[in-house]
Amino acid sequence: MRPVITIENLSKKYRLGQTHTDLLSERIGNSLKALTRKFGIGKFIEDRKTLPSDNEIWALKNVTMEISEGEVVGIIGSNGAGKSTLLKILSRITEPTIGRVTYEGRVGSLLEVGTGFHQELTGRENIYLNGAILGMTKAEINRKYDEIVSFSEIEKFLDTPVKRYSSGMYVRLAFAVAAHLEPEILVVDEVLAVGDAAFQKKCIGKMQDVSIGGRTVLFVSHNMTAVKELCNRAIWLDAGCLVNSGNTEAIVAQYLHEHARSMHEQVWPDPDTAPGNEKVRMRRASLAVEEGSGPITIHSPVRIEIEYWNASPRTELLVSLYLYNLDGTCVFNSDSSPRVYPMGVIREVCHIPGNLLNDGTYRISIMIVRDRFHGIFRIDDLLVFDVQDAKREVHWYGKWDGVVRPGLDWTSEFIGRSETDSGLLEKS
Repeated sequence: MRPVITIENLSKKYRLGQTHTDLLSERIGNSLKALTRKFGIGKFIEDRKTLPSDNEIWALKNVTMEISEGEVVGIIGSNGAGKSTLLKILSRITEPTIGRVTYEGRVGSLLEVGTGFHQELTGRENIYLNGAILGMTKAEINRKYDEIVSFSEIEKFLDTPVKRYSSGMYVRLAFAVAAHLEPEILVVDEVLAVGDAAFQKKCIGKMQDVSIGGRTVLFVSHNMTAVKELCNRAIWLDAGCLVNSGNTEAIVAQYLHEHARSMHEQVWPDPDTAPGNEKVRMRRASLAVEEGSGPITIHSPVRIEIEYWNASPRTELLVSLYLYNLDGTCVFNSDSSPRVYPMGVIREVCHIPGNLLNDGTYRISIMIVRDRFHGIFRIDDLLVFDVQDAKREVHWYGKWDGVVRPGLDWTSEFIGRSETDSGLLEKS
């Protein structure tokens, strides 16, 4: 298949602490480049001579790849790997420092909440604004309008300025617009994590429909199950560099194994930038052997701690924890006890007993639930860990079957001989 995106030696440098362009010459140059792209040249180049500096950081370094028509590509990597920077360059929100990107077709983007919509305009007005940005006529937008509204499920709020939308409402409308206005290339960042589980499933289904129609999808997510379900190819970035690209199952397995040890703890000291929404924000997540230190084996009890900020007074909350194996099978789901909390930091602790899990790699996802029913935030692949095999009393060294490997109590006894056994015993 023909490539629709060609990326050559792409690099992006940021100066720490710089928030805007100060030089008039740079402003004029950026404006000219924007006009060039607007009138359909379809590529842009930036090859500045740069000098290393202590206050500079390279978010991308010499990334080269091709993405073909109809491919669904998952872009994976840890926080700070360069995933969002790559998508911003592909979406023409920012420009590379070095390198070139060539496109064929229109690009529709759904990046972080707040990108692409004008806050003072209503939902209805933003639908037409986004369509116009994509180069669609009013007649084309009218034809898709009812589908967009139906998919978003926020019809009664369409005449409300989007600055008054919740993050979930915003993402519903933004995804509906991006997916239904028929761009040849659809770029989707981690924003789907803001929606509830039912809406996430709906979005995955829509992206599959888009790909079946021959359009190209680029999907950034920390949800490895979604990446494996949706994508036929995966790209792994780390520290701005391309680590590997290829079959989704193989790349995801390699990534999870490589990062299992480094994902025993995640900390977000600043609630403004932590994962979450206007109701709750993540603060910390960790796991460790219950007593002592060392590797986690099949016999080890494990302690999992979840800390988050609650921004609502007197709210009943609980944490629902999901444990998945490397194949994406849910090993178990367990809930904390519901409790009414004031505003502030909440810590939940879960204890997984020893002699329960099989050896292998496991991923933990959590959902924070309000009033025992309403999921208000979910984060996938929050922690990843390996469970190692231990010395076996049975002299067999293959992979032990089963999703779990519980240490169950057995009793054994000899109950004697009976007359009915005599024939069998004589034959033996």
